[in-house]
Parts: sequence; structure tokens; C-alpha cells
Amino acid sequence: MRKGTGGGAADEDGPAPPGAAALLDAVATASFRLGGQFLARGDLLAAPAGLTAARWQVLYAVRREPLSVAGVARVLGVARQSVQRIADVLVEQGLAAYEPNPAHRRAKLLRPTPAGRRAMARLGPGHAEFAGRLAHRLGGEEGFGETLAALRRLSGALEALRAEDAEAAEEAGDRGRGRTAGNGR
Repeated sequence: MRKGTGGGAADEDGPAPPGAAALLDAVATASFRLGGQFLARGDLLAAPAGLTAARWQVLYAVRREPLSVAGVARVLGVARQSVQRIADVLVEQGLAAYEPNPAHRRAKLLRPTPAGRRAMARLGPGHAEFAGRLAHRLGGEEGFGETLAALRRLSGALEALRAEDAEAAEEAGDRGRGRTAGNGR
């Protein structure tokens, strides 16, 4: 809420309304639970293809174009080291392969092999069946779309705040070294 709209809320840059901290706690708890639920369901869906949810995620991230391990980590929002371990296992199993990266000599690109693509294709029927059941529980495709929009809005807000914090930290570091945007860059 903006200043002057009633309800005792502060403007966008002011202190959070008293209920915001409790809402953050509730959203974080629900998100952690949701993440666990998706991983558990992902393991069930991936098992017939001989995959885990984590291996499926990494293969899925590179299905359209090869990416570096760091690129996969950015897409998935996880640590690069976690992706590296999974990518190495996928390569060992013959489900993915590393290839030269024309943009970076040391950061190889990961791509699915034909065996990896076949494994992902085996997920199709179970994935489609579960997607239909979940959509039904959410009120059809419209309700499913509304859920997606809310999750994307939350993710976008978190990303914007992360960027603001990084910028503020960089500016604080510049001030600490006696530089400002006008004289040190």
C-alpha cells in the first residue's frame, strides 16, 4: 500500500506494516513445504525413467539449448556446486554430455544425450496425467494459470529486492573506499 491509502500502511520505501513479517514467515514456510512437495512428486514422476527430481530438473534446463553449469544454476535458482554434482552424474550415466563452450574455454556446456532425451520422454505420460489432476484441484487451467502468475510475481519481487540489496551493498562499498558514482568509476 502507498502512503495516504488508509489502513496504517507505510509508503513503498517505509517500514513494513506489522503484519508483513508474519506474512513473510507464512509465505516462506508455505514455499519450503511446496518445494519439498514438488521434489517428492518429482521423484515419483521421474522414477519410471530412472531419474530423480534433481536429475530431471537439470536435464529439463538444458533440453532446448546447452548451458554451462553456472547457467543451469541460474535457471534453477540453486548453487552451482549442486548442479555440478548432478551434471557429473548425468554425464557418468550417459544421459548428458559436456561440449566445448565457444564463449568460455573452461566452462563447458551441458547438453542431454539421445539417452537423456529418451529418459525425459518416458516422463511424458505420468507428467501429463498428474498435471491434469493438479489442474483439476486448482480449478482448471485458469486456476492453474492464476497460481503460476502469483508465483512469478513473488519470484520477481524477490529478485528485485535481491538486486536492490546488491546495488546498495556495492554503493556502500564504494562510499567506504571514498568513491562515488561521479569520481571513482
